Amino acid sequence: MAGGTSPRILSLYKTMLRESQKFVDKNYRSYAIRRVRDGFKEGAKETDEAKVQANITKAKDNLIIIKRQTTIGNLFEASFR
Repeated sequence: MAGGTSPRILSLYKTMLRESQKFVDKNYRSYAIRRVRDGFKEGAKETDEAKVQANITKAKDNLIIIKRQTTIGNLFEASFR
């Protein structure tokens, strides 16, 4: 996302991939992983610092969504057993 990959961005990337692995449904899981990889790959080309910060903020918001959806998915999965 910036010229050099900062540890903060790399940590966010790894956390998003780790959380995406928690989706119960294979289709949701593969979609989330693909979107995370594609998003960070696209963001790596960005050089404008303001846009980089906007991308980081957007990624953090998406991480919150991923965490919420995996939690909900796990709750429903447990209720169907």
